[in-house]
Amino acid sequence: MKIENIIKENYLGDNLNKLSQTYRSNKPFPHIFLNSFFQDDFILNISKTFPDLKNNHSYEKKDINEKKFGLRDVYKFPDAIKEFVFFLNSEIFLKYLNEITGIEETLIPDPYLYGGGLHQIYKGGYLKIHSDFYMHPKMKLDRRLNLLIYLNDKWQEEYGGALELWNQNMTNCEKKLYPHLNNICIFSTDDRSFHGHPDPLDCPENVTRNSIALYYYSVGRPDPDKVYKDKNTTNWKNRLNSDEVSNNYSFKDLLRRFKILRNLKKIIKK
Repeated sequence: MKIENIIKENYLGDNLNKLSQTYRSNKPFPHIFLNSFFQDDFILNISKTFPDLKNNHSYEKKDINEKKFGLRDVYKFPDAIKEFVFFLNSEIFLKYLNEITGIEETLIPDPYLYGGGLHQIYKGGYLKIHSDFYMHPKMKLDRRLNLLIYLNDKWQEEYGGALELWNQNMTNCEKKLYPHLNNICIFSTDDRSFHGHPDPLDCPENVTRNSIALYYYSVGRPDPDKVYKDKNTTNWKNRLNSDEVSNNYSFKDLLRRFKILRNLKKIIKK
C-alpha cells in the first residue's frame, strides 16, 4: 500500500509541519483530531466489512467501567481490515506518526494488539474516563500513542458516543470528537491523558459504534518518573461530583506514588 493511496493529500507533505505544531500545542494533552483522513472509497469499504463482534469477539467487557466488545486476533479480521492494520503498523506509517507527533524515539507497533484491535459498542454501552496502562505487559515497552479510527457511516450526534478528552483535574471535558466515518484521533498516552465516552450510547438497537484502536510503543520515554507513579493498568477517573468508576488499588499501588520508594525498589533490584 502506498501512503498517498490511503491518506488524503492535505494530511501529507508540506502540511505535516503545521499538523505537528497543532498536535504538540493542543490541550488538555498533546493530540489531534483529523476529519476525513483516509481516502473516501477506501475507508468506506473498510467500514462495510466490520464484523458483528457480539457473535465473533475475543473479549467482552461488562462492568461499572466499560461495556463493549473487542477483537484483537488480527487473523480473525476480515481481509480488508487485516491488510489495513498491517499498513498502520508498517514502517512508512510509523515514520508518519513520528513526524506528526514530534516523538523522537523510534515507534514500535504491537503485534499482539493488546487492549486494541476492533472495538464495538451497542446501545447502552460506554467507556468511562480513564488513562491507559503505560507499559506493554509482554514486550515491556513504553506506551506512547493511541490511534483511534472511527467507522460509523451516517452517525447521528444525538446517539452520543463522542470521544471526550478531560483536563488533568477532571473538572472539565475540553474536547469532543464524534465517531463519524473517517474521523480519527491521535494522542499521547501518559498518566494525565484522560479520555473515554462515559455516557451510555442512545442509538437504535441495530446501530453500533465501531472503531479500530492501535497503540504504539518505544524503548524508554522522557517522563518515566511522572508516568510510573500509577499502577500499570487502566486507571479509571470519576467525573466531577460523581462516583461512577471502580479501581482495584492495593496499598502497594498507593506507595508507588512516592518517588523515593520507586527509586529504592530499583536499587534493590540491582
